[in-house]
Amino acid sequence: MNGITVLLYIVFAIIIGIAIGYIFRLKIAEGKKKNAELEAKRILKEVEEKAEQKKKEILIQAKDESYKIKKENERDLFEKNKLAQKRENRLIQREQELDNKTENLEKKMKAVTQKEYESTKLKEELQKQVEQGYQELQRVANLSQEQAKEILLKKVESLIQYDMATKIKTIEDQYRAESEKKGREIIATAIQRVASNQTTESTISVVPLPNDDIKGKIIGREGRNIRIFESLTGVDLLIDDTPEVVTLSSYDPVKREIGKIALEKLVLDGRIHPARIEELVQVATEEVEKAIIQEGEATILELGIRNMHPELVKLIGKLKYRSSYSQNVLAHSIEVAYISSTMAAELGDDIEKAKRAGLLHDIGKAIDKEIEGSHAKLGADILRKYGECIEVVNSAESHHGDVPYNSVVSCLVQAADAVSASRPGARREDMDAYVKRIQTLEKICNDFTGVEKAYAVQAGREIRIVVKPGEIDDVMLSKLSYDIVKRIEGELEYPGQIKVMVIRETRAVAYAK
Repeated sequence: MNGITVLLYIVFAIIIGIAIGYIFRLKIAEGKKKNAELEAKRILKEVEEKAEQKKKEILIQAKDESYKIKKENERDLFEKNKLAQKRENRLIQREQELDNKTENLEKKMKAVTQKEYESTKLKEELQKQVEQGYQELQRVANLSQEQAKEILLKKVESLIQYDMATKIKTIEDQYRAESEKKGREIIATAIQRVASNQTTESTISVVPLPNDDIKGKIIGREGRNIRIFESLTGVDLLIDDTPEVVTLSSYDPVKREIGKIALEKLVLDGRIHPARIEELVQVATEEVEKAIIQEGEATILELGIRNMHPELVKLIGKLKYRSSYSQNVLAHSIEVAYISSTMAAELGDDIEKAKRAGLLHDIGKAIDKEIEGSHAKLGADILRKYGECIEVVNSAESHHGDVPYNSVVSCLVQAADAVSASRPGARREDMDAYVKRIQTLEKICNDFTGVEKAYAVQAGREIRIVVKPGEIDDVMLSKLSYDIVKRIEGELEYPGQIKVMVIRETRAVAYAK
């Protein structure tokens, strides 16, 4: 019995030992499982972190590549535009040469026709005078000495007046032809030596975005960011459904440029919040002010102008961001400086003063959006304030005819300003205004007695008038053209000059049978 009990105890102990060992192994296996799970989670986390880092690197590389492609496209577009502008300039120059050749040919043909007509008319007049002389002799034979003397004096007086009118017309035509030829040569030389491009400004700027998701950041919570941006820059930020772009709108080109630079920096930085917006707007403002000064200094260095007041240099640079009738004001001012100095050289006048006056004639446009008044008056006040000479001040004040010019320099600047504004490609003109101007020109000419037809050609820069030969003779042609010119000058506003050509044609037809 004792042996069985001992055996049972031994068996029970073995069973308990096996159970304890099994439980111990289960605990060890469970611990290993937990360690394996932790290790798996750690490895998975490392893989996710590496994937995220790789994703960021790929995005950065993609943005860099996109930026490079954008720059290359912009450079290619700039080169294509430059090439197109050169071709356009060559076509315009060829067109002008053809117009000049055609005009010279017309002048020669007209001169030959005029000489033939004058020769025929002279023969007829001599024959008529001979016949009248015979008639007078027959009639005077029955008159007293005083009556005959009075009749002869009246006849001689009439002939002298006609001869004087003919002589005056000949001299006038000669001097006009010489002065027009010399003036055309001077202006053509000046334009050919300048030939600068004109850039067109608008009231909007477009900023590209890397994706449409950033539009929400620009707007901000309840529009907070966009309101801060608009209040700091003074421009309107337009965000619509157009993919990956936003639009800046403002009539002030300097503010629009500051807003564009600030927004580009915000998009590139990615941190868009009020404090960052204020910081980058300040940075953009400083950059634009620095660019304005650099542009002014580069301009006076290019023109070789010395002793310019720093504030005037700053205002000159500011003209880069100002446009007038689609014409960039700084480019226009540089062109006027070159043209006026070239004409001054041809006339033997002060070249440096003409160049300085031409550059500064529109300086008032740098502040005319900030201060009330015409840009000519504002410009003259600024130039007086900073010690410019009286000729330069008068050039700015008189270049639109508001006040009389007091020197040759002022006259040259006025002419150069008109040439720069009216040359082909310089300005855009509204179609309705263009048609109205052409119709008004033709109506003015048709209102004169003896005019049969009037045609405006060369975009309104020349008008050709056909008169009725029975009502207008050759002597009256000059007076008619003079009267038409005076009326056009009194009733129309136009850039440059308008050529008035009066044409009288007499045809004699006979039939031989």
